[in-house]
Amino acid sequence: MAAAFIPLLPPYPFFLLLALLAFAFVRRTTRKNAGGGKLPPGSSGLPFVGETLRLIAAYRTDDPEPFVDDRVRRYGSRLFTTHLFGEVTVFSADPEFNRLVLAGEGRTFEGSYPSSVSTLLGRHSLVLMKGSLHKRMHSLTLTRFASPAVIRASLLSDIDRVVRRNLRSWASAGGVRLLDQTRKITFELTVEQLMSEGPGEWTEELRRHYNVLIDGFFSVPFPPFLSFTTYGRAIKARKKVADALMKLVKKRKEEKDMHKTRRKSKDMVDELLEAEEGFSEEEMVDFLLALLVSGHETTPTIMTLAVKFLTDNPAALARLKVPFFSPSSIDLSLRRGKKKKNRFFLPYVSSFRCPMIPVDGSFWRNQLRLVQEEQEEIRARKKEEEGELEWIDYKAMAFTQCVVNETLRVANIISGVFRRAVADVHFREYMIPKGCKVFASFRAVHLQEDYYENARSFNPWRWMNNNNNNNNKKEEQQGGIAPPTFTPFGGGQRLCPGYELGRAEVSVFLHYLTTCFSWEVAEKDKLVNFPTTRMLKGYPINVLCHKSL
Repeated sequence: MAAAFIPLLPPYPFFLLLALLAFAFVRRTTRKNAGGGKLPPGSSGLPFVGETLRLIAAYRTDDPEPFVDDRVRRYGSRLFTTHLFGEVTVFSADPEFNRLVLAGEGRTFEGSYPSSVSTLLGRHSLVLMKGSLHKRMHSLTLTRFASPAVIRASLLSDIDRVVRRNLRSWASAGGVRLLDQTRKITFELTVEQLMSEGPGEWTEELRRHYNVLIDGFFSVPFPPFLSFTTYGRAIKARKKVADALMKLVKKRKEEKDMHKTRRKSKDMVDELLEAEEGFSEEEMVDFLLALLVSGHETTPTIMTLAVKFLTDNPAALARLKVPFFSPSSIDLSLRRGKKKKNRFFLPYVSSFRCPMIPVDGSFWRNQLRLVQEEQEEIRARKKEEEGELEWIDYKAMAFTQCVVNETLRVANIISGVFRRAVADVHFREYMIPKGCKVFASFRAVHLQEDYYENARSFNPWRWMNNNNNNNNKKEEQQGGIAPPTFTPFGGGQRLCPGYELGRAEVSVFLHYLTTCFSWEVAEKDKLVNFPTTRMLKGYPINVLCHKSL
């Protein structure tokens, strides 16, 4: 069999010439930087392909970060140079450099994505926008989806309604593939919030095309005319999605011109139609399409992995279901770590006003009975058994936020970001030249023992104290704030605009799942880390509903 492939290999002299050219290119790049610094240590790998195949092979193992671990040990630096996807790339597992990259958006770095991704998203998507237009649209999206006031006033109620509506269908299902179900929940929510379209034939048809479109982001980008490939099918699905959104935009534009709008509040389509920029219909379609894509994989995967990690950690699951002390009943002096009766009160690290629980030496051994108890306490306070969750309920989910934080840290749905230097960047003894591609890895930082004790273990309790089990004293934070090494949503001007909305969706979902259902794993599944972190089979579970929704 092997002999049949020999004619496909280049003749030996030609292969040698290519190797020499690749070596000369790397030498030339190194000399170019010699005057003002040098690239971080590293290897260019094989000619043309560089270390791309090694990267893919490494992440197909059970180890979540083998590619980085190997090179950090080899070079003694968390900043190293490699050659990925046809380009010399500086790979960073250094939190300080990552912050420099995120803060330098538009000045020293800019977004850089493969053309295959740009084609699927559309050139007018938020991800590909730059300059003042990106700043304006990013601000608009943040205002609509990350504002606590907006979530409190309307979005939380929408989340509660959609989550319960979908979970009711589980009562007679017996078994579900969890990732498929959470994708359905978040898709319906996003469609409602962007364009005020509820569940129905149109939404379900759109979702089916979206599932095909999403597959294209994780496939080999063969030429689009090869329609039988995954990427080719994704291109066709994108056209169908764009056509459906175009019809909706045209219809809404006509309604606006004829003053037929009857919605109680503005949605994203209304905002785009009334924008001062005067967006074209194509621009609006690209913008809406990309926002739907952004929420399709991230939040559903966090929901699924949170359930998987809790299932594997019964003590944490039980905690979600010990009643808490009311924050107002706690002596505020205890928040400063003062002793009382040989016990300490440790605050949760979260953006929430978190209650305290007494702990002593036995706490970590027994782990108390820590998510179900919290959620049962919230449900018990409701006057009506089936009353919807309110803002005060959401803010009381202190340990749930610990679970969400730890799922984000361990799972790293957004493993990192690609950027390109638009100016020479000096960092310590290194110089990253203008035009060089950079990958800032969030996952490599989140899984480092230097910043998180037992970093590769799921331990939501680490978020209950002031420094998150942080081993680096420089990183210690007070007042319940996550450390600067924690960047699951990116940062800077390109901070994920749906970060707070995603938290709310996961929290509400976990509330109803843990208070109304019991479940067991239906078949063995595997956590994989390439091309994204996910459960290989979508995490099939058998569910039993024991309380009405």
